[in-house]
Amino acid sequence: MSYKLGVIGFGNIAKAIITPILDQKLIKSNEVICLVNSQKSFENIKKFYKHNIDIFPVSSDKAHLVWNCPTKLLSIKPQQLENIEEINTKKNTDNILVSILAGISISKLEKKFPNHKCVRAVTNIPITIRNGLTAISWGDRINEDEKNFVKNLFKNSSKVFEFPEEYLDIFLALTSSSPAIIALIVEALSDGGLNGGLSKKLSEELVLDMILGTILLLKDSKITTSDLKNMVTSPGGTTISALRVLEEKSLRSALIEAIIAATKKSKEFS
Repeated sequence: MSYKLGVIGFGNIAKAIITPILDQKLIKSNEVICLVNSQKSFENIKKFYKHNIDIFPVSSDKAHLVWNCPTKLLSIKPQQLENIEEINTKKNTDNILVSILAGISISKLEKKFPNHKCVRAVTNIPITIRNGLTAISWGDRINEDEKNFVKNLFKNSSKVFEFPEEYLDIFLALTSSSPAIIALIVEALSDGGLNGGLSKKLSEELVLDMILGTILLLKDSKITTSDLKNMVTSPGGTTISALRVLEEKSLRSALIEAIIAATKKSKEFS
């Protein structure tokens, strides 16, 4: 049986994309071939990954087989792109290459992989618990059947959006970089609880449940963020005192600038 899907790089995000597809038998394990960069990664995946896929180090004499797959998922680090060389075979003309590399434009992908129809996707770390957000931009030659196949790669682990490529950098900043910002906020609020005498573990648990409850309230009640802020802010009270400190410290501006900086860095990779 020939391979249907080739995966170049098999880190946490690639596993999160591929595993649900294999779990649901949308594609068979013997139809997937993966390449990894190191012998250590190869040995760990062979030993611990629950599906019996064919996986090879890039140094293997079988590594070239990935280029015969009609669809490839490119999931390496952006800095490693220069080390990847397309192998031109009769089987890979007009095949699909889906890249999840941060900031690497479709035009750059098409120059690097001229025998492929290139697709650019941006996803985020919650995809590892099947609760991700993924944005996809298409190259010019992708037909509707191919688009549906690519979207189905991600639909089992994330909500999928289609955007013109110009919006992928801001999407990346808001969804891929921002989990680290949220983690920092959780950490800081928990430290505030620690300063007030609570244990670190309890403080973090309270903060996480508070954030989850707040998000559910915003989504389920369909109230605005301003409405919510007004609901819990009374004249001369504790909340307005806290908000005043945050405004004095320019938290709002800092968060906006953080998103702008992440967007700019993504554009620089292009």
